[in-house]
Amino acid sequence: MSRSLLIAAMMVLALTACSKKNEPPTPTTDAANAAAADARAAADKAADAAGHAVDATRDAAKNAAEVVEGAAKGAVAGAKDAMKK
Repeated sequence: MSRSLLIAAMMVLALTACSKKNEPPTPTTDAANAAAADARAAADKAADAAGHAVDATRDAAKNAAEVVEGAAKGAVAGAKDAMKK
């Protein structure tokens, strides 16, 4: 009986030593995941801001073109009036 007890104890020790331990996630992993999520959110916001900047630039260029066109038409009309006199 003592021999069976000794063998059983050795088997328990062997199984305990060879078993795989699941380690809890480290705080650095959680921090890295949070930082990655924040970086993705910041990149999305930057892309939205860039899109708004492109829209604003396009609108400003359109308005500038309309002003230049109006000024050119006014200059042509003024030149025609000056030629008539």
